Amino acid sequence: MNPAATRWRADAPPPYRAAIVTVSDTVSEGTREDQSGPAVRRLLEEAGWAVKSTEAIPDDFGLIRERLAALAADSEVDVVFTTGGTGVGPRDRTPDATTSIMERSLPGVAEVMRREGYKKTPLAALSRGVVGVKGKVLLVNLPGSPEGAADSLQAVVGILPHAIDVVRGELVHAPPAPEPEMPATPSPADVPQEGEPAPVSEPPAPGPEESTPEEVAEPESKPPEGSAS
Repeated sequence: MNPAATRWRADAPPPYRAAIVTVSDTVSEGTREDQSGPAVRRLLEEAGWAVKSTEAIPDDFGLIRERLAALAADSEVDVVFTTGGTGVGPRDRTPDATTSIMERSLPGVAEVMRREGYKKTPLAALSRGVVGVKGKVLLVNLPGSPEGAADSLQAVVGILPHAIDVVRGELVHAPPAPEPEMPATPSPADVPQEGEPAPVSEPPAPGPEESTPEEVAEPESKPPEGSAS
């Protein structure tokens, strides 16, 4: 085995860790196959994430809240992804349960997901999914359809690692921008003091073919008086 490759793997940071919760009455009852959860798992693993757990629970506010709180307290989880229950139906309570336990909201991330979904259907504007922070764990609500969940995840999966690092306290700083060039500071001798007239610059010396205002044409020479004409 290549020693350099072994060293690279040993020094590489561990993958980000996710828990996936499918919120659906029919999936939890076993009357419908879960397609959204596996779609989310597949995309995360393709991006190098480690999926720690997957489960399906019914659309019950109290149960959703309880499971999210338990997963957010797990030191082996960085992000809890939910799929389902983000619409406006009477049983869609995932955003409400998520909001009830999160400590800080990340509305910009949720808006990016909605905007991505809107490219395919205007109904994406009806999604109430939220994104927030509980302790050192991110909570991300994804839509219930497999395609909607995948599109939303793809829209934000690139920025989530930075968010995780910041939440953990492992700040990642961008390289400092170059300082702008400042104009040269004039010396005190070049700056007129208060009460003094500003210096007047002298005009440039005339060229060989130019005449100055002081130059006067020479008078023509006259013959002396009495000389023969």
